[in-house]
Amino acid sequence: MNRKPIHIAVTGAAGQIGYSLLFRIASGAMFGPEQPVILHLIEIAPALKALNGIVMELEDCVFPLLDGVVPTADLNEGFKDVNWALLVGGVPRKAGMERKELLGINGRIFIGQGQAIQKNAASDVRILVVGNPCNTNCCIAMNNAPGVPRSRWYAMTKIDENRAKIQLAKKAGVNVAAVTNLAVWGNHSSTMYPDYFNAKIGGRPVTDVIANREWLEKDFVATVQERGTAIIEARGLSSAASAASAVVDTVRALTTPTRKGDWSSVAVCSDGSYGIEKGLVFSYPVRSDGRNHEVVQGLSLNDFSRAKIAATENELKEEKSLVAELLPK
Repeated sequence: MNRKPIHIAVTGAAGQIGYSLLFRIASGAMFGPEQPVILHLIEIAPALKALNGIVMELEDCVFPLLDGVVPTADLNEGFKDVNWALLVGGVPRKAGMERKELLGINGRIFIGQGQAIQKNAASDVRILVVGNPCNTNCCIAMNNAPGVPRSRWYAMTKIDENRAKIQLAKKAGVNVAAVTNLAVWGNHSSTMYPDYFNAKIGGRPVTDVIANREWLEKDFVATVQERGTAIIEARGLSSAASAASAVVDTVRALTTPTRKGDWSSVAVCSDGSYGIEKGLVFSYPVRSDGRNHEVVQGLSLNDFSRAKIAATENELKEEKSLVAELLPK
């Protein structure tokens, strides 16, 4: 293990997702069992005491791959020379809070983070936004860091892909590993579209394995779209462990070659593929060679799929218009 350590920034590091995520990274789950890491843990000042407790726990786990920890409330220090920035932190939506208000509050947070990443991060930095509304937060940060190539910005929809796969697997009575080619299109919100039409179970089209088209169009899509809310109602807290696991899955999907013939889901800056407005941070089926990603082209979309994709694109356009003042001209 004489490799150069990867520097990874995690915002909201003392939060629920952060607490579930940090130990996975330090154990080697994200970058493999031979890659040392240095964690840059970023929090707001009032949370530094809790963050220091997490640093103690990380130390006590004696992870061989953990070469160092930098706990801080300073964005410049936190993003200094990082190769990956995982933007997990954000203000959660509270009762009575309008979506526009949440967009405005979190948007201003992501202005500062985007600017600090451009100023301080390593030249090869890649950024994954998890804090919600993650697509639009990513768009804000990206537009406030024009020196960082847009191809290096991502927003997480892997959690939705994972949720969709397990629903299909349970319905078909198979192991989840049998479900492939599952793309989530659009916004990480209640309008996202889990594309069962192009997905496969055991190499066969989902529609051949699960003949109940009404279940696919209604129950399946709605269950995936509303899964986060259902978890909050069940446990009284948002999904932290599964979100952290999806962060690990996303980074691995982007840093290791995609299995031949398959793809995964992540929101990227649209280049106009499938007619989506350029500049939106939109979730697509994506392949990676371990360094660069590409949107999978040429997939067939029926009328049902096109309508769902149009609805989630329209929501992202609306969100972008609501934060227009936060996007540099």
